[in-house]
Amino acid sequence: MSSESLNLFSFKGKIKVLHLTWMAFFITFFAWFNHAPLLVAIADSLSLTKDQVKTLLILNVALTIPARVIIGMLTDKYGPRLTYSLLLAVGSIPCFIFALADNFIQAAIGRFLLGFIGAGFVIGIRMVSEWFPARQLGTAEGIYGGWGNFGSAAGAMTLPTIALLFGGADGWRYAIGITGVLALVFSFIYYHSVTDTPKGSTYFKPKKIGGMEVSSPSDFILLLIMKLPMYAALALLTWKLSPNGVAMLAQPVAIAIYVALAALYFYDAKKCYDINKEVFVKLPEPIHRYKFKQVAVLNILYFATFGSELAVISMLPLFFSETFTLDPVKAGLVASAYAFMNLMSRPAGGLISDRFGRKSTLLILTAGLAVGYLTMSMIDSEWPLYLAVAAAMACSFFVQSGEGAVFAVVPLIKRRLTGQIAGMTGAYGNVGAVFYLTILSMVSYQTFFLVIACTAVLGFVTLLFLEEPEGQMAEVMPDGSVSLIDVA
Repeated sequence: MSSESLNLFSFKGKIKVLHLTWMAFFITFFAWFNHAPLLVAIADSLSLTKDQVKTLLILNVALTIPARVIIGMLTDKYGPRLTYSLLLAVGSIPCFIFALADNFIQAAIGRFLLGFIGAGFVIGIRMVSEWFPARQLGTAEGIYGGWGNFGSAAGAMTLPTIALLFGGADGWRYAIGITGVLALVFSFIYYHSVTDTPKGSTYFKPKKIGGMEVSSPSDFILLLIMKLPMYAALALLTWKLSPNGVAMLAQPVAIAIYVALAALYFYDAKKCYDINKEVFVKLPEPIHRYKFKQVAVLNILYFATFGSELAVISMLPLFFSETFTLDPVKAGLVASAYAFMNLMSRPAGGLISDRFGRKSTLLILTAGLAVGYLTMSMIDSEWPLYLAVAAAMACSFFVQSGEGAVFAVVPLIKRRLTGQIAGMTGAYGNVGAVFYLTILSMVSYQTFFLVIACTAVLGFVTLLFLEEPEGQMAEVMPDGSVSLIDVA
C-alpha cells in the first residue's frame, strides 16, 4: 500500500481495523433504525396512533444525546476496542425489548433505550484516528462513517422482506430480533479482532475524566453555552411526552424531569469547572492549547447535517408511502435511496477534504445541503416518483458528504480528547434530530424540509469562523516527553 492510497481489498493492519470498525458501526445503525421500514406493520400490530408513531421517532434519537457524550469519555479513558464491544452487547438488549413489546408504553421504552446504541459512531472516530495519518484521515473516517451509516439503508432494504418471510402479524418482531442477535454476536468478534493502536504506538488519555478540557476562561464559557442545547433537546422531548404533547408523562413527572435536567446541567458545569479551574489561574503553554470555537462550529454543522439525516431517515418511508400511495416494502426500498448515498457520499466528503482543504469543502457542501432541502420542500404527489427519489439522493449527497467533511476535522483538534469532541459533535446531530422531528410532529412535510434548509444557512454563516487545521498538535507521552502529531 502506498502512503497516499488505501488498498481497501486488503484485510491486514490498519485496513483490517478500518473494515471491522465500519462493520461495527454498520450493525449499530442497522439495529438503531430497525423500526423505520417497519413502521406501518408496527403501528397496525400495536394499534398506534399517528402521534404515537411520531413520538417513537423522537424517542429513538433522544438517549443518544447524553450517551454520545458519555461514550466519548469512556472511549478516551478505556479505549475503543472494549467500549465498542460492550456497546454492541448492551445495545442488543433493547432490540429484544422492542421486538417483544405489546403496547405503546413498552415500545416507547424499547425505542428510548435503543438510542444508546447510536452512540457507537464516536468510538470508531477515535479508533480510526489512532490507525491513520492526517493525510489519509479524512478519507478513512469518511469510509468508516459512510459504509457504517449504510446500515440504516440496508435495514430499509432487507428488514421488510425478512418480516414477510417470517409472515404473519409478528413478522416485524422476528426482523427486529435478528438485529439484536447480530449486534450481540459481533461484539465478541470485534473484541477478539482489533487493538486500540498499532503495535508500539501510545494511546493518549485525557488528564482527567468527567468533563472536557479547555484552554482558556473564554473557551470554558463557550463550552457551557454549547452544553445548553443538549439539555434543551431533552427538555423538548419531555414537553412532547407531557400532557401538552402525547400525554405519556403526567404533568408532575414532566416538571420533575425539567427540574432534574436543570440540576444536572449545573452539576455538569461544576464538574467542568473542577477539571478546568487551572485555566483561570494560569493558561496552558501555547503548544498545548486548542481553540474550543472549532468544536462549537463543528457542533452546529453536525446539527444541520447528521441531525437532518437522522430525522429524514426516520420519516422518509412514511413520507413516500403517504405522498405517492406506496406499500410499505416499496416505500422502504424507495426511501433507502437517501441513506444508500452514504456508501459514496461520506467517503467523498472526507476525500475531498484531504485533497482540497477542510473549510472550503465544508462551505460548498453546506450550501448544497441548503439548496437540496429547499428542493425537497417542493415535492408533492404531482411529482413523478423517479424525480422525487433523484431529489432525495442529490440532497443526501451534500448531507452525508458534509458529515464526512465535519469528521475529517474532528480528530485534528486535540488527539487525547478526540472521543469527547466526537461525542459532543455527534450528540449535536441527535439534538438536531430531536429538534427536527419535533417540528415534524407539528407541521407539514414541506415545512419540515424548509426548516432544515434554513438551519443549513445558519450553519454556513457559522462556518465562516472555522480555522483550517494546520501544523501540529502536541500530546504528552507517559515519560513526560512531548509528541508532535501532524494535522495537515
